[in-house]
Amino acid sequence: MLAGRLNVSTRTFAVEEVEEPHAGPGQVRIAVRAAGVCLSDVHLIQGILKPLHLAGDSVTLGHETAGVIDEVGEGVAGLTVGERVLLQAGELAGGTVLTRGVDYDGGWAQYAVASAVTVVPIPDTLSFEQACFIPDAVSTPWGAITATAGVQAARAVGVWGVGGLGAHAVQLLRMIGAAPIVAVDPLPAARERALQFGADLALDPADPEFAGLVGEATGGTGLAYAFDFAGVAPVRVQAARSLARWGKLILVGLTDQPLVIPDGTRFSYLEQQVRGHYGSGPEQVLELLSLVALKRLEFSRSVSGILPLTEAAEAVRQLDQKEGNPIRLILVP
Repeated sequence: MLAGRLNVSTRTFAVEEVEEPHAGPGQVRIAVRAAGVCLSDVHLIQGILKPLHLAGDSVTLGHETAGVIDEVGEGVAGLTVGERVLLQAGELAGGTVLTRGVDYDGGWAQYAVASAVTVVPIPDTLSFEQACFIPDAVSTPWGAITATAGVQAARAVGVWGVGGLGAHAVQLLRMIGAAPIVAVDPLPAARERALQFGADLALDPADPEFAGLVGEATGGTGLAYAFDFAGVAPVRVQAARSLARWGKLILVGLTDQPLVIPDGTRFSYLEQQVRGHYGSGPEQVLELLSLVALKRLEFSRSVSGILPLTEAAEAVRQLDQKEGNPIRLILVP
């Protein structure tokens, strides 16, 4: 079968022929119908992110995957051949969080094998192209908003980085009643998109009036919650400076750069907090599927382009260069 493989030692990526996998005990195999391209995939190829638990040097990328079950392994109950499903973006194994497409083979392939506990049925009304990226692109900001930050309605929120995760964060924050929502991005197209997705204000981080505009939007108090979806050190400094008393800075974007609090005394005096966030739990994906079924959410605007698996490298290039300002590019075998 074809698979998009990354050699993490040489940072060489290619779509190549590999041996077709089969479902073992406690597993199912899916015929992949759609797989999302995430900025984390780009960073893996670039070597900015490195797998922590990968056995060997190579891995099939893709942690956002949906398809149809075509093999059921021994001991699997409740899942049948022909079911439409998505795959959770990772799993807990022996107390260790393993990420699909990072620590083990993912969904940029014609077939993908998954532990049965990571398989989630989806309704016929939800397309594979929209279902595949609910784990991560939507569930990561949802988990950050609801579990890590505990955002309350009618509280001021800032979102730095309105890309694949940040755009969904704006949409989700609007749904739960956060207000005002201040979106921050250097790209004019991203700021315009933020307003379309429900932001009350969209700012360029380089605007010399930035601090005053945030103060004006929040009645002079600052932000109750500030989310970094960019993973950029200057973003974290600016976001921390924008916090209100008891405000929380939530770090979702990944970076290996040091975290800097610009004024430690002020930060402590105002009893502010910094919290890290990574991925999401199975419960967040199930919650989102319930909201989709109840027509509270839909993600057709998030599908920015569909490319064949053989053009995975081109999809990576487009996302890396922000060509067309994509939210999610989708690969189909």
